[in-house]
Amino acid sequence: MTLRIALAQFDFPVGAVASNAERIAAMIGQARDEFGADLVVFPELALSGYPPEDLLLRPAFLADCEAAMRRIAPAARGITAVVGWPQAAGAIVYNAASVLQDGRIAHTYRKRELPNYAVFDERRYFDVDPDREDCVFEVEGTPVGLLICEDLWFPEPLAGTVRAGAQLVVVPNASPFERDKHAQRDRLLAERAGESGAAIAYLNLVGGQDALVFDGASVLADGDGTVHPAAAAFLDQWLVADFDPATRRFAPVQWIVDGDESRDALAWRAVVRGLQDYCRKNGFDKVWLGLSGGVDSALVLALAVDALGADHVTAVRLPSRYTAALSNDLAEAQCRTLGVRLLTVPIERPFQGFLDALAEPFAGRPADVTEENLQSRCRGAILMALANKFGGLLLTTGNKSEYAVGYATIYGDMCGGYAPLKDLYKTEVYALARWRNTVGGTPVIPEGVIVRPPSAELRENQTDQDSLPPYDVLDAILLRHVDQEQSREEIVAAGFDAATVDKVLRLVRISEWKRHQAAPGPKVSRRAFGRERRYPISNGYAG
Repeated sequence: MTLRIALAQFDFPVGAVASNAERIAAMIGQARDEFGADLVVFPELALSGYPPEDLLLRPAFLADCEAAMRRIAPAARGITAVVGWPQAAGAIVYNAASVLQDGRIAHTYRKRELPNYAVFDERRYFDVDPDREDCVFEVEGTPVGLLICEDLWFPEPLAGTVRAGAQLVVVPNASPFERDKHAQRDRLLAERAGESGAAIAYLNLVGGQDALVFDGASVLADGDGTVHPAAAAFLDQWLVADFDPATRRFAPVQWIVDGDESRDALAWRAVVRGLQDYCRKNGFDKVWLGLSGGVDSALVLALAVDALGADHVTAVRLPSRYTAALSNDLAEAQCRTLGVRLLTVPIERPFQGFLDALAEPFAGRPADVTEENLQSRCRGAILMALANKFGGLLLTTGNKSEYAVGYATIYGDMCGGYAPLKDLYKTEVYALARWRNTVGGTPVIPEGVIVRPPSAELRENQTDQDSLPPYDVLDAILLRHVDQEQSREEIVAAGFDAATVDKVLRLVRISEWKRHQAAPGPKVSRRAFGRERRYPISNGYAG
């Protein structure tokens, strides 16, 4: 007899305990009545949302979660449900998942392996139960085991669960997206299933939560180690499969898979989903951005339209005495293609006002980066004023290369509430722009934007390469230093010019204070600035 499993690959917002509980109870009934499921599984900490962070330090929040679980349990009649939640036991809190059967909480499993690296801080909040036991329960005569996320990355939790009799193991997860992670996960699933003989149903959370984006991309692995195609990433969907205990194999029944799993396609969808959910969860129905005629703002405009629709996006040209006519023309052409409203607010008058106000204290001193930054800050103030007056979220357009070396003006072009390109190097920005132009038939980013030399246009004939190495060189150094944590000596030994490496690493070090004040943006890499890469501002280490 086959066992029908429903996996709820959906977004469960952080802190929304009451509405999450109501949805979960309704979805348990849907899985039973609409799909005929014997077992329904929800993601890690679905009740509280993931990661709940310091909400877990509030006793009232934990009490609300416990009360919500009691309200959910009666929905599990004629079906078994697995629901993740934070379980308090006095002053101790566990990352738990409960098995609901016959209208009650039949078993509760507590996560064994608590990640405390990269974006994870689970040991700050959770404890490991010293008396932990393997969790195996029966569903229609089939012994089913339960693990949570990180447990699967270690051999013993699965091995112990299989020794306790499990033929099928369900694994609810809250694993954030990063590039190239899918292949690593598939290898792990193949290895774990193959060595244990147990089939694995790996369910992942989907949705954006501040700087994190969860991709879903849930996976089934048969007991012989065969890994089925992953569910479509970044898509909320019910996943239904039949499990045959005799062969320990799955047969997908309802399972939408990805049409394009290329690095650029997944990165694009990660940023779009992150922006979409950040706006939705924080009450924004429209966004603003400064459109310069450069590739960064052009890419952000295209992302914003994909995320929210053209009617919810306003672009603003902010020309100065140094803005090329081509920049204005390219910005207008892109807005016309995308159907986006375009405003033009010249900054000459406020810029001149600052110059006049500062003429006396600046007397006798030549123009320098100060005057350049004043222009950027004029633009930032105008954009913030528009967002304040008319409502909406201001998007910043800086990329990871610029944030890394401080090539961005604090309180200027760094103004805004969300930074879609924050974890994309400049070379990746160009790659995504070219990729997006291949989708849908009509290019949405003018070719002139992509091929022109990048410039902040804050002085005559300025280009980025006046101040920085070529972006292919800069990004290669940054990738090694930031993402791969290589030292100066390792980077130089790889063939990079020592003086260039020294300059770049110094800029990274002295720009930490800017990054601490930067808007959040979606993580797509192994080492994103923010919660994943946290360096001290006052730092005497130069390696």
